[in-house]
Amino acid sequence: MSHTELLRDKVVVITGGGSGIGRELALFIAAHGGKVVVNDLGTSPSGEGADLSSAETVVNEIRAAGGEAVANGDDVSTWVTAQRIIATAMDAYGRVDAVVNSAGVMRHAAFEQMPPEDFDLVLKTHLNGTFYVSRAAAPVFQAQNSGAYLHMSSTTGLIGTMGVANYGSAKAGIAGLSRLIAFDMKRYNVRSNCMAPSARSRQWERVNAFRQAEFAKTGANTDFRQFRSTQGTAAQIAPVAAFLLTDGARDITGQIIGVRGNEIYLYSQPRPIRSVHRSEGWTLEGLEEQLVQAFRPSLTPLETYGEVFSWPTI
Repeated sequence: MSHTELLRDKVVVITGGGSGIGRELALFIAAHGGKVVVNDLGTSPSGEGADLSSAETVVNEIRAAGGEAVANGDDVSTWVTAQRIIATAMDAYGRVDAVVNSAGVMRHAAFEQMPPEDFDLVLKTHLNGTFYVSRAAAPVFQAQNSGAYLHMSSTTGLIGTMGVANYGSAKAGIAGLSRLIAFDMKRYNVRSNCMAPSARSRQWERVNAFRQAEFAKTGANTDFRQFRSTQGTAAQIAPVAAFLLTDGARDITGQIIGVRGNEIYLYSQPRPIRSVHRSEGWTLEGLEEQLVQAFRPSLTPLETYGEVFSWPTI
């Protein structure tokens, strides 16, 4: 199959498709012959309001270019509305070939100052929303004996940074959920992967500004503006995300793929890397004597994703 046919007539549901990575992916898929359901509640980056116009604008762009798309403004974070998102695809096209979970909001604060309602809202949108929309599509995939999920995780959850315990927790949870979906849906010929994209966006700029302000309080002179050069663009992520939905990626499931500029990463997933044992069992004294010394060379440094990916994008 030629690369131009990999997406031909594939029906793809994209949540958060009105802006950022979701928007670029919707445009890319439609330009390559796919049919797109552009879902976007149209909230602000921090989750206020609702406006269907962001989804409709993307749909109009696709149609103006000769592609096929429909808009949906339902909320991913409730079971009832998540089912309506999938129903929109079934009503318009009679099938769903792939689901991309890209919808999200962000509210940041230092952990010790984070309002519980901000934690709940971000988890509900990202993690619950990913579950709800994926679960709503599961019977369709099961009946078709085919399908692909792609969930947006983040280096914030996989590696870490400051001021986003809610967002990072949700993104780490999504990585785990993706792999567990892969186990359960394998019997129906359904794949599930997640991406950890690095791209400049409204949310990324807001987090960067927050980190800058927090570091300033400590007297540190770290300039987080330098990390802009370590971020790619949403347009660079779209081809990789789209490919993972196609039959060309049929052997890839349960994986975490990173994209940063023109670089693609395969992330490792938790595995034991060191072990110690004592046949007589452990005491506090024995642990103090042996455990720290044995593990110290392999302990993961407390580095932010900006420190891990410190070189400019390629």
